[in-house]
Amino acid sequence: MLHDVLLTQKREIDARLEEPFISRTSAPNPAAADLIRVITGPRRAGKSSFAAHLATRAGNGVFGYANFDDERLASLDDYDALLAAIDTLYDKPGILFFDEIQNLPRWELFVNRLHRAKRRMILTGSNAHLLSSELATHLTGRHLTLPLLPFSFSEYLEAKGAGSASARTQSETVELCRAYATEGGFPEVTLKNLSRDDYLKTLLQAVLFKDIVGRYRIRATRALEDAVTFLLSNTGSEYSYATLAGVLGSRSDHTVRKYLGYLEQTFLIFSVTRFSWKVREQAAFNKKAYAIDNGLATAAGFRFSAGLGRLYENLVAIACHRQQLRGMSRLFFWKNAQQEEVDFVQQTGRRITALIQVCADASAPKTREREMRSLLKASRDLGCDNLLLLTETEEGEETLNWHGMKGTITLRPIWRWLLENDK
Repeated sequence: MLHDVLLTQKREIDARLEEPFISRTSAPNPAAADLIRVITGPRRAGKSSFAAHLATRAGNGVFGYANFDDERLASLDDYDALLAAIDTLYDKPGILFFDEIQNLPRWELFVNRLHRAKRRMILTGSNAHLLSSELATHLTGRHLTLPLLPFSFSEYLEAKGAGSASARTQSETVELCRAYATEGGFPEVTLKNLSRDDYLKTLLQAVLFKDIVGRYRIRATRALEDAVTFLLSNTGSEYSYATLAGVLGSRSDHTVRKYLGYLEQTFLIFSVTRFSWKVREQAAFNKKAYAIDNGLATAAGFRFSAGLGRLYENLVAIACHRQQLRGMSRLFFWKNAQQEEVDFVQQTGRRITALIQVCADASAPKTREREMRSLLKASRDLGCDNLLLLTETEEGEETLNWHGMKGTITLRPIWRWLLENDK
């Protein structure tokens, strides 16, 4: 029985290795071979394909494989039998690749034992909390976490066969960026002729009911569905626990906090905190929620009333969040007492390194003045002179003087910024 399951899975992963593979330039390139590599991210973001190619390189073409997102392994309790079956089927491979490891009970103890026995491993998982808490407890200093999200813009262009930048006109790149802003970057949607909305709605239901409802034994499933629909339909909008509780018809802020935690742990959404130099104030402020992929927002949320501008803002949020997951910077938004806002604040250490506004079209004088004035005020308050206004097509610099506040604002096409950010 166990041998047959693993043999079937071997055929599946071998077939996947034969499929076209888009190099994941947005993912870290790990060099430490003696550490356990743990690849985290949403379901269907390409973790298995990425891990399989990583395992192929690390194991000189041979690796042992087990996928725990398989009901036939749900009742597995003899881990030595599993290891023996893998060693027999793959002739004791140099690399072990365990897919969706969080579904294996007490997986962290099993992995720890294998690591002490000098077995090299690559793991994937779709639940950030379960993985991080157990890794911190049992594998501190012995693992390297590699976050992998759906395709970045440069990966999307490669998957679409869009050619090199020199082979595309600027208008063609803008159109591709618009398509990416609507479709998102889940690999199967990009590479295969699938019904995008049906695929992503089915994926969302799988995450909700398999990874959240089933795991955490939630009974009020309608409230959970309402929560994710509301958040995906209102990306970039502020929320508080109290207002969300009202939307969901819940009397408990605690329940709302739990639901939000589950949605973030399973990589459906992520939250951005309003900036303050005081941690206590940060905790008290409202937050903003963004979708981990634009396709999820357009397929599973209601259509955006704000249109393309909100979609572009979500793209920039994802790109900044990807850097945050890799520990390169922290991400916030800025808002002052006059309710003027800057969409994104990037912080490295104690220093604010960039202030970013996103506006699809800033040609209208009032819009332009509002966006740039907010950048100047945030620049004064936060001590940062790296000011960016990302629009669909504009490029250049403008120096603005507003009541004694002066600053130079760099205008960048969103598509160009996304490509530069990928590097």
